[in-house]
Amino acid sequence: MLWIRIIIIAAVVSFANMPIQAYAKQDEIYTSWRNNFAVDGYDVVSFYLGRPVRGKSQYVTSWNGALWKFSSQANLDRFVKSPEEYAPAYGGYCAWAVAKGKLARGKAKHWTLKDGKLYLNFNKKIKQRWLRQADNFIDKADQNWPDILEHGTLD
Repeated sequence: MLWIRIIIIAAVVSFANMPIQAYAKQDEIYTSWRNNFAVDGYDVVSFYLGRPVRGKSQYVTSWNGALWKFSSQANLDRFVKSPEEYAPAYGGYCAWAVAKGKLARGKAKHWTLKDGKLYLNFNKKIKQRWLRQADNFIDKADQNWPDILEHGTLD
């Protein structure tokens, strides 16, 4: 009987120490856990004007569950009129990661405009990798998006 107890205790201990991967639906727009600002608080309209700048506290709007900052009332008005035109692809998650079937933070510092759309990547190395085959990665990411939000985990 003692050996049966030992086996049961070993099984319970083994099961209790197994890693459990939890999947929770991710937000459609990536924001930091510290705040609810999209694109690190950068003015997304400014990317299309050629020079990204941080938004200001007095020019903020809410869209798709996130807060968006702008550097001017004019840029805020442009966004409110047509948010899909200015919001980054894949909700601001890293475009390369979405193409690979994963979710990772996209950073405003590592941006690209391609065919009129804003893409963010996690870091400089990933951005360079993404740029080498951007069209291919965009096709793959488009296939994964937005379903990846249902089952992906944020790396």
